[in-house]
Amino acid sequence: MTDVVGIPSPYTWDSPFLYSQATRVGDLIFVSGQAAVGPDGQVVGEGDFEAQAACVFDNLAKVLEAAGSSLAKVAKVTIFMTDASHFPHILECRDRYFSAPYPADSTVEVTALAIPGLMLEIEAIAVA
Repeated sequence: MTDVVGIPSPYTWDSPFLYSQATRVGDLIFVSGQAAVGPDGQVVGEGDFEAQAACVFDNLAKVLEAAGSSLAKVAKVTIFMTDASHFPHILECRDRYFSAPYPADSTVEVTALAIPGLMLEIEAIAVA
């Protein structure tokens, strides 16, 4: 059996939450939900979906890089958003941050995310 390897976090604020930003199993990287949280652990762009989306994708790229991968190697994303009316902006983000063949995707509207003020969270599976 292949071991699960934790990827060292690029952040300092996340240690009390008892999870890995990403883990690696064989050639697959599993990235925990990335949200609009800045390096200081504070919500970025509260009330501004576009600002939060930019932060989320930047955070996703940063964690993937720490894991030896990149946005170009993402095979699957799950997108959680608190208001599905922002879906057209998600389509713009897919075009900006990914390229064909686009990752498999599930998009889900939720009533809330873990930290008040967050509007968007994206988890991913990528190839190392």
